[in-house]
Formats: sequence, structure tokens, C-alpha cells
Amino acid sequence: MKVEIIPCLKDNYSYLLIDDSNNSACVVDPGEATAIIKYLKNKNIKLKYILNTHHHFDHIGGNKDLKKKFGSTVVGFKGDVERIPEIDILLEDNEIWKADNFIAKIFHIPGHTTGHICFHFFQEKLIFTGDTLFSLGCGKIFEGTYKQMFNSLNKIKSLPKETKIYCGHEYTLNNSKFCMTHDSNNLNLKNKIEIIKKQIKDGLPTIPSTIKDELDCNIFLRTNDLKSFSKLRDLKDNF
Repeated sequence: MKVEIIPCLKDNYSYLLIDDSNNSACVVDPGEATAIIKYLKNKNIKLKYILNTHHHFDHIGGNKDLKKKFGSTVVGFKGDVERIPEIDILLEDNEIWKADNFIAKIFHIPGHTTGHICFHFFQEKLIFTGDTLFSLGCGKIFEGTYKQMFNSLNKIKSLPKETKIYCGHEYTLNNSKFCMTHDSNNLNLKNKIEIIKKQIKDGLPTIPSTIKDELDCNIFLRTNDLKSFSKLRDLKDNF
């Protein structure tokens, strides 16, 4: 399996998880269809599954066109059945989703939205976190509670440290500035920022990160109590 990063919209990332053994793929959070269709046509790859972490339009906007063109199956959380159009497979928390050679464990991680999930492809040590965990940040709380988001992040950060994190947006540089404001003596963070700046200068994504990187550098994962986390989340909203 390999992951292809597809930039879309203003700062979103969609991801193609490609199975070279049968030239098929699933896409995670297609914010729009055009760039994904172009890539798949150029490589002659069949899109079999559309995986949605949550219902926001910048993560599902390409669903309809992709399903129409490729006959793909839309996969999402059962709690979002009324909010993700044309959903076919309804997932539950802690379920193991298996299809063809794709296999992932599903975690319900509310906070950003009440129906947010992530897809942990544990054999490949990859996780697609949508808008819950970003590189050096975490998602805004639109529908859930501080406690839900805090618990969701704790669930993710308990995964193996080498797990690669693919998040929903390119927010890393701005997130790093917030982390530095509240963790200015963190040498790991300072080194990470230099890497980020070079990636951006070279026109590269700052994604993926890893669980280890986030534990070392992400102020939201380095905070161990709900009260401190909630305060940081409020400060970030006004940063």
C-alpha cells in the first residue's frame, strides 16, 4: 500500500491509499473530485471506496462525482447517516473494516463534530485523523465538548509512536507558532519548525507527521489535564 497526497480546495488534503497488487484505491476525505479523478485516470487506477472522517463539506464535497464516475462505495460513521450523502457502509466505534486488501480499525473521536471518526490502517501503521488531530494542533470544537476532544486525542496518542498521521489540512506552520508561544523551550519543537520551514520552501506537504513527533512537539498532546487543554483550545481559537 502507498499513500498519495492530493491537495484540494484552499488548504485541504485528500489521500489516496493505493493497492498496487490490483490497481485499486480508496480515497479519504475527498473535498473535491477534479484532482482525484485526474490522478486516477493518469495512473489507470480504480477507485473502489470513499472514506469520510466526518460530514463537513470540505471533506465530502467530491463524494457524489466520484461515486458517479467510478461506482465507488461510500464509507462513514453510522451517526452521520443523515449527513453524509449517498453513504453505503455504516461504521461503528472499534469496528474493523475490511474490504479487498484494505483493513482499518475505526475509532469514534468526537469533539470537532459529534460523528467524527478516524481510520487506523494498523498493518501499514497509518492513521487518517481528519480534523481532530493536526500536525502540531487539534481541531476546533464545533459540536462536541472539550472533554470529548481531550479524550479523542488521548485515544490517538496511545497508538504506536511510529504511526504516521495524515490529517485534513495544511495548518502546520501556523500551529507551530502557537506551540512555540506556550512551549518556547522545547528543543524538539524548534528542530521540527526548521524542518517544516524547509518543506514549505521546497513546495512540499508537511504531512505526514508521526505519533512520536506529536508527543514531542504538539502542545495539545503534551497537556495531561482537561483544564489546561481547555484553556489552550480557547487561546488557539483567538490566536
